[in-house]
Amino acid sequence: MTKYIFCTGGVVSSVGKGVTAAALGRVLKARGLRVSIQKLDPYLNVDPGTMSPYEHGEVFVTEDGAETDLDLGHYERFIDENLVRACNVTTGQVYNEILMRERRGDFLGKTIQVVPHVTNEIKRRIGLVAKMSGADVVIVEVGGTVGDIEAMPHLEAIRQMRKDVGRENAFFIHVTFLPHIGATGELKTKPTQHSVRDLRGVGIRPDAVILRSDLPIEPEVREKVAMFCDVDEEAVLPMPTVDNLYVVPLVLEDLGFGDLICQRLGLNCPQKPDLTEWRKMIDEIRRPKPELEVAIVGKYVELHDAYISVREALFHASVANGRDVKIRWVNSEELERGDSAVILAGVSGIVVPGGFGYRGIEGKIRAAQYARVRNVPYLGLCLGMQVMSIEFARNVLKLQGANSTEFNHTTPHPIIDLMSTQRDISDMGGTMRLGVYPCDLAEGSKARASYGQATVNERHRHRWEFNNAYRKAFADAGMIFSGMSPDDKLVEISELRDHIFMLGSQFHPEFKSRPNRPHPLFNGFVEACIEKATL
Repeated sequence: MTKYIFCTGGVVSSVGKGVTAAALGRVLKARGLRVSIQKLDPYLNVDPGTMSPYEHGEVFVTEDGAETDLDLGHYERFIDENLVRACNVTTGQVYNEILMRERRGDFLGKTIQVVPHVTNEIKRRIGLVAKMSGADVVIVEVGGTVGDIEAMPHLEAIRQMRKDVGRENAFFIHVTFLPHIGATGELKTKPTQHSVRDLRGVGIRPDAVILRSDLPIEPEVREKVAMFCDVDEEAVLPMPTVDNLYVVPLVLEDLGFGDLICQRLGLNCPQKPDLTEWRKMIDEIRRPKPELEVAIVGKYVELHDAYISVREALFHASVANGRDVKIRWVNSEELERGDSAVILAGVSGIVVPGGFGYRGIEGKIRAAQYARVRNVPYLGLCLGMQVMSIEFARNVLKLQGANSTEFNHTTPHPIIDLMSTQRDISDMGGTMRLGVYPCDLAEGSKARASYGQATVNERHRHRWEFNNAYRKAFADAGMIFSGMSPDDKLVEISELRDHIFMLGSQFHPEFKSRPNRPHPLFNGFVEACIEKATL
């Protein structure tokens, strides 16, 4: 029987439920258990694919091509498992499915209601993860906070799950925040008490409460929460802010939370908890190391979560290479107006991540020009590869007005053009080239050297591609198309021949980087940055 752990949040949003769920997954996996994690998002969008990064942060893409919540990136990085489409459920998906079934007559004329129809669909999707993954434990995070109107059907569904699967097979965790009152120097528990009261009001009694705080939490605070929230004191866990999010699994393990859950759920673990390699990784993260400054040039840099997988992939690669990466966040619109020699001065490498729309594009093109001319390591991700190509066309091939048809429909030189499979598509959501596709690597290329293998599989999210009509001109001028689709029709990786490291990928390598196994392209990029910094 699959065991279920449900994680809810209270007091404030962004309290750390996603990291908590991911870290708990690592703790249980260290016991030899098979673990999968699911996110229930209460918003009515079908997925975050059409949402602005300012609204929702990064869109994380799974192997099977789902555009999902950024928390799935946390899940994958912590438990080192490739998750699937079923692991992200939105209210929009649920209602969309129910309304389509109603139109087909599947409900035989019955009145469609939140209970039981919406809650049954949510429960079906929770059970689908267990069925597809074969996991011993499925961890389910409910987005938002208790009390949100839109979250009510999800809370009712997980309440029913306890009865459906049996109380011995369900465990509820509530993550709350303890605000600090500066005038009195106190951490206040009253908001947590009210949040638990609201949770109990919808029929859910938490089995554990995790207390988030920016300050240390004294034992008497735990005692108070245990008493007023009717939770065993051993199940009230302090979780002060840590210096690095990858420390959280060790905090939970050292608090005995893994043993507590296994005992409560009657889990027969195949092995004793083994977090040895994870502890070694944390020791290496904390070890003083030389700094390495890398610029991320984007148009959403005010919200770092918009590039969270890129940031983490850089961090993974820098730790693996004995460096402490320092990111210089560069707004591409400012780069359009300012002096790139001043704005980018001193960086050891430049990353241009993905994105859509014309805003800030010329700044990204200037970043690519700066990297090419000054021999600064450059890594372009999706759009970053495309602006690298546009810059090369304009300034090396001297093709005046070269551009992407995404930004200029009448460009005389459409270096980047809409994919043929995308031309007749009208719906914006979920219609791009999404998910994992194979890529063949050219011998003798930097890409092949970084991967150390001939064929790789990477995740995509794009509509536009390099225009093959310009391949010969680019190749003659020094551009190597080092990664191609197996049918030789789609440029997957391009790199500059006479450059320390100037490489762009049409796919998103950041999605497959892990803290203890950095992505090969990020690793190769960081190695080049270190070389550049020592010149």
